[in-house]
Amino acid sequence: MNCQNLWSDKDAADFVSSYAAIGVSEDLALRTYTSRLLGSDPNLVLHGGGNTSVKTQVKGLFEETIPVLCVKGSGWDLSTIEPQGHPAVRLKPLQELIKLSELSDEDMVSIQRSNLINPTSPNPSVEALLHAFLPQKFVDHTHSLALLAIADQENSEKICRDIYGACVAIVPYVMPGFQLAIAASKAYKEAEVEALKAGVNLEGMILLKHGIFSFGSTAQESYERMINLVQKAEHRLDNYKPVHFVPDKISLKSFSSSRVFPFLRGALGRAAINKSCPRRWLFELRTNPLTLELVNDERLVDWSSRGVATPDHVIRTKSRPLVLKKPPEVKDKDHFDFDDAFNDWKDSVEKALSKYIDEYENYFQRQNKRFSGQKKQLDPLPRLIAIPGIGLIGVGNSSKAASIAADIGEAWASTVIAAEALGRFSPVQEQDIFDLEYWSLEQAKLGKAQEAPLARHIVLVTGGGSGIGAATSVAFAKKGAEIVVLDKDGKAAGLTAEKCGRNSFAIECDVTDPVQVDQAFNAIAERFGGLDIVISNAGSAWTGEMSNIPEPILRRSFELNLFAHQHIAQASCKLFHIQDHACHDASQYLGGQLLFNISKQALNPGKGFGAYGIAKAALLALMKQYSLEEGPKKIRCNAINADRIRTGLLDKAMIEKRSKARGISEAEYMGGNLLGEEVRTSDVANAFIALALMERTTGALLTVDGGNVSAMVR
Repeated sequence: MNCQNLWSDKDAADFVSSYAAIGVSEDLALRTYTSRLLGSDPNLVLHGGGNTSVKTQVKGLFEETIPVLCVKGSGWDLSTIEPQGHPAVRLKPLQELIKLSELSDEDMVSIQRSNLINPTSPNPSVEALLHAFLPQKFVDHTHSLALLAIADQENSEKICRDIYGACVAIVPYVMPGFQLAIAASKAYKEAEVEALKAGVNLEGMILLKHGIFSFGSTAQESYERMINLVQKAEHRLDNYKPVHFVPDKISLKSFSSSRVFPFLRGALGRAAINKSCPRRWLFELRTNPLTLELVNDERLVDWSSRGVATPDHVIRTKSRPLVLKKPPEVKDKDHFDFDDAFNDWKDSVEKALSKYIDEYENYFQRQNKRFSGQKKQLDPLPRLIAIPGIGLIGVGNSSKAASIAADIGEAWASTVIAAEALGRFSPVQEQDIFDLEYWSLEQAKLGKAQEAPLARHIVLVTGGGSGIGAATSVAFAKKGAEIVVLDKDGKAAGLTAEKCGRNSFAIECDVTDPVQVDQAFNAIAERFGGLDIVISNAGSAWTGEMSNIPEPILRRSFELNLFAHQHIAQASCKLFHIQDHACHDASQYLGGQLLFNISKQALNPGKGFGAYGIAKAALLALMKQYSLEEGPKKIRCNAINADRIRTGLLDKAMIEKRSKARGISEAEYMGGNLLGEEVRTSDVANAFIALALMERTTGALLTVDGGNVSAMVR
């Protein structure tokens, strides 16, 4: 925790001038600037948290002046917010609402939307009324970790008074919405009187168990007040250093991340199926000193039972993490029975997860009685998993969601450790956590978001740096999959991963080297938690007549076009099997998929391509063998039979040579099939997707060549 004042006169002026060019007012430009400063500091704001506003004016249709509140809109992140991220709402109608004694959340949202200047704008923040009821022009709100460590104390009000004196208002915990806005307005007015008596300026407001507000007549004043208030909290914490435990980190390589995380992912999947939830989840591991200090502390179980640092976090992480036993460490590999040790730990995981789910359901039933059973239960699965010796794992329906959960988990760890050094971490009670987790505004969103067809799936593509592999990687990413791009050319793999978006991962790997393949799969397991679909695509062709081809060339072809696929398939099945370790109900298997790229040479040999075609024919047999042996384990194995695709195998020079030899144009050569159309890499990629979605198909060879009678399967 080390909050810094990042205000720059030059940067502020640049914001004003650049936005003025597109018609944005100075007020809104500066509001955008300081909002980004706050949002860029994870010690202040995380993943859409916090909100900011400015009271200003806009021109109406008849050039009339309309006082408005420009307040952060739903879905915007302060770190990247643009001016349109602060939708303008008519201010006076909002301020009139202070006369009411009650206002439902739904009516509050409706009134705010009906007063938007631009009806297409996003919903204003649920704390818009709090901003509207405060008189200052600029208002900032963050969830400062240092402040939370103080605000989550049992005697937090006293500590805040000791730190801030009369320069802040203090508001007891009230759930966000209309009643909080009323409580904050009342506290502000009382604090204003006290500040006047003390001869100080009222600079901010502490919301106990929640966060901090600052305000001012200018963007700079409000921002710098926020930084100053937070720094005072940090200074108080500096006087209470926590007892640091020596990190006792297990080497994931010695214990094997390829066993720990895939098993954990499978256990989570089985629990999800039993509760009619989606079965596939992704992980994000954090192993920095902070998280290791948390998970290795003997007080972890107690801490985890107390709740979140601020109620807003419950939406991302549930109220507490799942705490597991420390796995056995491999100290002497020559005298270590890994399977026995793993089985003991596995049993403890199953029990801990079952207990976690039971306790969550009991929590829901207890609290739902207050609502006459009207709330709809969310899934009971953890979003944070704490493992002593290993670290803190974020769990999500995507790698992005898992990363967000992990970030908030780290914020929780920081808050807990600092709070315990000062006194006792004592956040909001169970009832308050439930009220926010099952807020009607959140419940209304349930079932509205539709996931992409391959969301939650971790997909590995070999030879993903170019050609069919690159096209396939991008195509699967567009269908919602998390992509691992594997290629011997690490730079090319990285470029493809960039095209796939942030939910991607590039690995440099020679698939003909079993050691490198094992290392790559360990990295995949540690990064995402497991694996779902493998497109074994890497390959290359060597030419020559079989009667005189050098044996080293033939062996090279088999190494890449057969044995490399076997390396990948074996490593994949190992992960698939660990995910389903000790699962005795086939309906609960996560299973997996092996998809192979097999050339038409396997069915229709070409002169001079024997080294390539024979290896590919063997690969076709390999695919069938895997489908036979792995089918009962719900591992589907299929393949694509493609021909005449512009790739590294069939480059421009070869296309030109072959078309000239046949006395036809390049277009005629590439379209030399029954449909008369060139087959593209995107066509092959779409075929792989089709196979991935064919849940009742295995052992199939799907032809993608525009029609070639000689290469037809039957």
